[in-house]
Amino acid sequence: MILDISFEIHKTLGPGLFESVYEEIICYELGKSGFEFTRQEVIPVKWKRRKMNIGFKADIIIKNKLIVEIKSIEQLATVHHKQLLTYLRLTDIKLGLLINFNEALLKHGIKRIVNNL
Repeated sequence: MILDISFEIHKTLGPGLFESVYEEIICYELGKSGFEFTRQEVIPVKWKRRKMNIGFKADIIIKNKLIVEIKSIEQLATVHHKQLLTYLRLTDIKLGLLINFNEALLKHGIKRIVNNL
């Protein structure tokens, strides 16, 4: 579902918009379809059994099973893959999608990241 939505958005609007625009439309479409998701959810970092008041914000978490990290940048870097893998480990979620909308062909901007699968 998330890939279908992403391809439709990219085909209609193309690359070059802010990440927040793509995120807003994806969430709108997920909501219309009745999918359970959270947006910009703050995930705390735990250190030595203590929950710290800092963490990260996951762009979209679907059914507590998939983290979607949205980018609109010239090209993905290794740090983006590592960032999503860290998010997966901290939440104990097994699957993530890194989607860079700033590609001529969106299929080249989609990376699947797994956590201990």
